[in-house]
This record gives sequence, structure tokens and C-alpha cells, in this order.
Amino acid sequence: MKCKVIDPILKYLNSPSKWGHFGSLLAICLFLSFVLPHPLQAQDNSLQMVSTAERSDGKGQVIRFHLKQPVDSFEVYQPDVDLIQMTLYEDNIDTTDIELPNISSAFDEISFYDVPAGIGIDIYITEGKFYDGKAYHDGNSDDLLLGLTKVDKTELEYLTKDTEPIIWSSFTITEKNILEGNGDGEGNTENTDYDQTRDKMKFDVVVIDPGHGGHDPGSIGHRNVKEKHIVLDIAKKVGGYINEYMPNVKVVYTRETDKFIELEERGSIANEAEGDLFISIHCNSHSSHQPYGTELFFLGLERSESALEVMKRENRVVRPNNDTEQRELSQEELLVYELANSSYIAASEQIAGMMEYQFDERAQRHSRGVKQGRFVVLYHASMPAVLVETGFISNPSEARYLTSERGQTYIASAIFRAIRNYKENNGNP
Repeated sequence: MKCKVIDPILKYLNSPSKWGHFGSLLAICLFLSFVLPHPLQAQDNSLQMVSTAERSDGKGQVIRFHLKQPVDSFEVYQPDVDLIQMTLYEDNIDTTDIELPNISSAFDEISFYDVPAGIGIDIYITEGKFYDGKAYHDGNSDDLLLGLTKVDKTELEYLTKDTEPIIWSSFTITEKNILEGNGDGEGNTENTDYDQTRDKMKFDVVVIDPGHGGHDPGSIGHRNVKEKHIVLDIAKKVGGYINEYMPNVKVVYTRETDKFIELEERGSIANEAEGDLFISIHCNSHSSHQPYGTELFFLGLERSESALEVMKRENRVVRPNNDTEQRELSQEELLVYELANSSYIAASEQIAGMMEYQFDERAQRHSRGVKQGRFVVLYHASMPAVLVETGFISNPSEARYLTSERGQTYIASAIFRAIRNYKENNGNP
């Protein structure tokens, strides 16, 4: 097959006398520029540009991320009324070569940060504008859309209250770590810190922790029902739903039988399994028969008396001789964890919020809210982690519900749906 561009070049290459040495070199350069990949093509950026447009319904704006291929996954986090943060997980994005709009009425500034397996984005909303941000894939292209819905300032201030922005530098893997390899002296990059961190971002392992077990019955409720039995049944139902409807996600249990596991060991099991999410399932209890409903906890400093009581109870270890040991997690230890794992805490709060929604809206369960506490079992799991109080077995009505097939099905399905939604919205497909 003839090529109108290359054939003349080859002709001149065969007759260098007509060109001289300079002409031959020029012809060679031209030839190589056509047949060899261009350097820029080797770094073909998946994210080409960012644009904005008014929403057709007049309720806000849409920020479009123009992509050559869909991102593996994404996250949206809104820590303040004037800041929306996103993470796009896609290896082939160069943050130095993205075209941005010259003027936007939606935001004043947008900044990009390299993080393992993707990029972090800070979007600083224009002063006086108040938006709730939700991201979704464009149905007609590979683009990612960030829908900005106008909301009341007071409502947005409430939604973002007591949340902290993501510090992107905490995700940064140093060049030294990337280049060191596996310690074999050959520059082998397999199993580097970078690869391990990137793999941790793939949502493919869920660790389910049925609380208590063995000689530790947990709370004992109406008609002598034991927490350890209820939570094991619910945990297995959750795992069964994941196995059936999310076959690409591996389920790991901290216990599958009536067995006692130390609080610290539960976190170790999750870490050894390289879990992406740790769910510790429990039942609540109270001296009164009146309290009822679900509660969700993530790691942090408890800010209410009720959270303190739950934290104390779940940190209490029952020994075989019926002696009890009260485990403690100091504020100093908590601070160190928060500084090193702020992203895990933010994700934990997000997942807890998703579960609260499922309990409240879908399972029609009364929600007592999402709270923080210094739970030892969560502290030792190096991943997003949530402790679920499924209900009060000290309340006769709730005890009957939590021991029934119907009640356990509703609770387990609500937990499952939250896990699935989190994966679909934030984890890799």
C-alpha cells in the first residue's frame, strides 16, 4: 500500500545526494515523526477540559469534566458552604494539562492535586452562591457531571457543620516511595507503597464484624435474648446479600460462629484481609424499656452522654471468669489517628450517613442519628469503619423485631443497600 507522505520521504532517503547530509537528516526526522508515536500521545490525558453551564431546570449549575474515557470511580465531599471536593480515580490524568473555563458564575477557583490512582479537586464556590453538589456519569458520553443544586444558606451550613476539608497532601506518595521498588535493588515497582495505596482504593473487600461472641454475650435483653446471636444472624444476612448481588466484592467475617474475638484482633483481621470497609454490628441496651431506634457511629470524640454510654459499653470486654475489663482510647491516641487517617474518618461519616438514610427512609426505622465515639474496635481497623447499633434489645418490642426473620431481613438489607450505594457512588465498579 502506498503512502502519499511516507513514500516521497523514502525516495529521498534512497537518494541522499539530492539533499546532502542535512537534507537526509531532515528527511529521517520527518519520517520518524510520522511512524513513531508522538511523546504527547503517550501521555494522552483522559481529562481534557472542564466547562460549566446553567441547568435546564434553572435550579443551579452543572460542571462538566470532559473525559476521553470514564473514570474508574469518584467521590464528592462538601466540607463547607464555599468548598466542594472531589476525587477522580483514573491513572491517566495529568493535572498540568487541563483546560479550564475563563469565566464561571459557579466557582471562583478550581485546583487539582495528584493522589494515588487519581486526582483530588478543590472547587471554591463563588461568594454568595450556595449549592449542594452531586456527581454522576453523563448518559450520552464518558463525561462526569457535577450537579450544583441551589439550596438555602442555613440548610447548607447545617449539612456542612463540624466537617473538615480533605488535606490532599495526606494522600501524596513521595517520589522516593514510588522509585524504591521492593527492596531488591533493581528498581522493581511491584508491591510499592503506591501500588498498595492504589489497591486499597479499590472497593472489593468488605469486613463484617458481628460484635461480642463466645463467653461474651453482649447486651442481654427482653426474655433473655443475647446480642451476640442477633448480630451474627444479621451479619450473615448482610454477607449473603453482598455475595449474591455484588459478586466482585469479597466478604470477610471477623467471626462466623459463636466465638469470642478480642477487640484489637477484629481490626487486625480486617487489616490482614486488606478490607475497604469495616462494619461492626451491635445491639443497643438501656436501663429503661423506652428507648428505641438505630444509631450509627464512626471514630471520633463523643459529644453526647448517650454516645459516651454506648462507647463505654462496646469497649467493655467480658472475660471467661465473668470479670470485665474496660478498654480505653485516649484523646491523644484519637488525635494521632485523625491526623494520619482523616480520609478514612470522612468516608466513615459518609457511609454512616448512607446507612442512616436506609434505616430511616427505606426500612422505616427510627434513627437516633450519626454520632462519634472512641471505639477500640474501629480504632484498630485501618480503613473506613462504622459501628451499627441495630436497635434496643432492652425494649420488648424491639427485641421481638430484632429476633424475627422479618426484622433481621430489613436491618440487613438496609446495611447492604448503603454498602452497595457507597460502592456505586464512590468505589470502583
